[in-house]
Amino acid sequence: MDKTYLNSIRQIIAAQVRNNPSKAAISAPGRSPLDYMQLQALIETNLATLNRMGIGRGDRVGIILPNGPETATAFLAVAAGATAAPLNPAYQAPEFEFYLADLKAKALLIQAGMDSPARQAATQLAIPIIELIPCPAQAAGVFTLSGLTALVTDALYAEPNDEALVLHTSGTTSRPKLVPLSQRNICTSIRLKGLATGEAAISR
Repeated sequence: MDKTYLNSIRQIIAAQVRNNPSKAAISAPGRSPLDYMQLQALIETNLATLNRMGIGRGDRVGIILPNGPETATAFLAVAAGATAAPLNPAYQAPEFEFYLADLKAKALLIQAGMDSPARQAATQLAIPIIELIPCPAQAAGVFTLSGLTALVTDALYAEPNDEALVLHTSGTTSRPKLVPLSQRNICTSIRLKGLATGEAAISR
């Protein structure tokens, strides 16, 4: 077997679909689980929607969502083809303005109906807002996206060296700094966690 490790979120999910298509990937109380095949389809559908909205490789998307399965699936959908930048929903307007501006966010992804000063901050910065609409009657984590004028961008999936995740340092002693993590970084972390817990690393 080729022992080359998988180096993108797309490859990680695809490997699970090949090996464990009906295994639960996302679970939540009171909801049916989302298996890996369904997760892959959800990512592909919503990433295609993001592409049509003009969001693609290298574009940073601020994400503000309440705790729940959609937080996990939305992160995967964004990070699979663009750059996810999760933000603390408890931030106040000045903090949202700083973080969104510092990120140079291409869009803000927020749950539909969520009352947050992030909306005003995004509007002031002329950052388009994309709304995530949960589908509670379906499997855990299923959602659709709404917003933005339809555009076209190429390259559905990100490459291993593309940014997958951007975080800020705490900023307790100085100005918060951006910490970008590539697709390869994320997959290495997944692999090392698997090895640390005695699980087999995913390989081609």
